[in-house]
Amino acid sequence: MKKLLVLLLSLALVIGVFVGCESSSDEFVVGFIYVGPVGDGGWTYAHDQGRLALEEQLGVKTLYKESVPETQEVENEIRTMIDQGAKVIFATSFGYMDFVANISAEFPEVKFYHCSGYKTTDNMTAYFGRMYEARYLSGIVAGLKTESDQIGYVAAFPIPEVVRGINAFALGVQSVNPDATVEVVWTSTWYDPAKEKEAAVALLDKGIDIIAQHQDTAGPQQAAEEAGAFSIGYNTDMKETAPNAYMTAPIWNWAPYYIEQVKAVQEDKFESHSYWEGMNDDIVELAELTDLAPAESKAKVADATAAILEGSLFVFEGPITDQNGNVKVEAGQKMNDGDMLSMDWFVENVIGNIE
Repeated sequence: MKKLLVLLLSLALVIGVFVGCESSSDEFVVGFIYVGPVGDGGWTYAHDQGRLALEEQLGVKTLYKESVPETQEVENEIRTMIDQGAKVIFATSFGYMDFVANISAEFPEVKFYHCSGYKTTDNMTAYFGRMYEARYLSGIVAGLKTESDQIGYVAAFPIPEVVRGINAFALGVQSVNPDATVEVVWTSTWYDPAKEKEAAVALLDKGIDIIAQHQDTAGPQQAAEEAGAFSIGYNTDMKETAPNAYMTAPIWNWAPYYIEQVKAVQEDKFESHSYWEGMNDDIVELAELTDLAPAESKAKVADATAAILEGSLFVFEGPITDQNGNVKVEAGQKMNDGDMLSMDWFVENVIGNIE
């Protein structure tokens, strides 16, 4: 009897291990590559909120690696995730693009999604949102709030995505305050709180009273608060980080896209594509205005939002003039996606160079 009992227990253990392995192999795994830490409160935090929603809604297992530089290391991290069973990889920074394109050919069975780029392959999709719509709305708030008619903008890198956002913001400012200017300072960083705060201080020392940003930290807003100025955030609602300065922020909502795309892969309905939608698809929006925003801005923003959604307002519709007085978009004309995605010039009320 003892021998029989031992035999049965051994058999049960083997079966249990086999079933456990079978269950593990059936688990659907999704990987995320981040350029910054998940605690940045900005860009990476917003993507990570989408990852968590994906886990909750679809019950998939997710992996993530934070603070991955835009170098060959991206490919190394992707290979590690694939070794761990990842069937889908989301790479969430512009500088990852070429590395993801290269590795997509090596793993044709894996589906790759690259954020903010423009390259696609048979198994690699490009995705982003029309953040310029929400940037324009935030410009309305800043243009109405400034008393000095001098607004500062702390920016990361002079790539089309950032230039486009600065121009959209400046056009929003211009729509309510033709006398106001937007001065740009480049930091050549995505995530460097000290350097980004220092850049904002340099602008504030010139008498600027509003600070906007295309950065992944709240450093510029904290500088504004310490100087008694006001701020426009980015990526997420950052009011807790600078409560005495923050008015609103253009923010991301990645969860619906992540859930939709992973579900498509699970159902064998993946199609490589270039996704670029805006407020109509809820991927971008303007965060709720705080009490520091000017009273008249709420109605102005609401009207502009409705106009964008119904199609009567297009941010980059002419006439639009650049810094040198050249008409870049004729009256009644609209910029096409190709021109917006390659934008390398500033509108007339922007101070600064594209270096």
